[in-house]
Amino acid sequence: MATRWGICSAGKISHDFMVAMKTLPPEDHQAVAVAARRLDDAKQFAKTHGIPRAYGTYEELAKDPNIDVIYIGTIPTTHLSSCLLFLNAKKPVLCEKSLAMTTKEVKEILACAKKNNVFLMEAIWSRFYPAYREIRKVVAQGEIGEVRLVRSEFGLSVLPLPKLELKELGGGALLYIGLYPLQFSMMIYGERPQSIQTMGKVLPTGVDETLVTNMKFSKDRLAVFTSSTGLKLANDALVVGTKGSIRIPSHMWCPETIVVNGEERNFPLPKPDLPLNFVHSTGLRYEAEEVRQCLLKGLYKPLRLRHPRKNPHMGKENSHPVGNENSHTCQPS
Repeated sequence: MATRWGICSAGKISHDFMVAMKTLPPEDHQAVAVAARRLDDAKQFAKTHGIPRAYGTYEELAKDPNIDVIYIGTIPTTHLSSCLLFLNAKKPVLCEKSLAMTTKEVKEILACAKKNNVFLMEAIWSRFYPAYREIRKVVAQGEIGEVRLVRSEFGLSVLPLPKLELKELGGGALLYIGLYPLQFSMMIYGERPQSIQTMGKVLPTGVDETLVTNMKFSKDRLAVFTSSTGLKLANDALVVGTKGSIRIPSHMWCPETIVVNGEERNFPLPKPDLPLNFVHSTGLRYEAEEVRQCLLKGLYKPLRLRHPRKNPHMGKENSHPVGNENSHTCQPS
């Protein structure tokens, strides 16, 4: 039976999520309802993507009994209210990054999910890319030796843009795109940094435009990343070990290619059937399938990502990047 999706928001990322979902088997994934703040927007979105039901309020979507999971594609400042609405309605949730605006909000969302015993996952889509799975496997199997340094960057010249400049809209380079190189470093090392040093440029509105962050992990292992909404950077990443390296030439948050010890390994994405708003967005398919597999396995509690060294499945041959029972990274907390 197909996983029935409800789509919260008719914005750009929700559009790309739908285009990505169309690359998955329809017997596995179906969008059955969409809600927006304006009913006309929901109806147009439903028409574009062939969704049978459209609602003009999120409350109506929450009350729909024929939905298995909600995808929240609203801006981060509304994630708290949206997550609480759907979790209290006993609806599993895949919420776009960043999960919330503050630690306090994150704790409130997690507490709500635990109280209702409902599945919750933050949509850090990078973690489910075939290329990222390959990176974790390479590190876990020791192909580059012991990792000593991680360098990454993500910068776009997109200012002026209100949603990236204003606190009340969730602005700031770190919250918008800096989380990608941050999570990349933490994924490689499988732990939180022991120390963090950051310097950067802050806009008159009080949000960061550009920042450089140095992190130190256990055993004197290091990571440095740069993020910016005012500067276009190379957007690559490098993992250096005692026996070699992994290089991501571009689009480090959604790569199709990595280079391991000089050997290029390719993971092409399926082609979209409609124009996309963001680069490589058909890769959103992998997190959608991960959600389906977690729900099928009955993992209804808030989840955490496992480090590959502790994952008994990691390192096994993954012949199919979507739907393979050995490919999952979710685990009950």
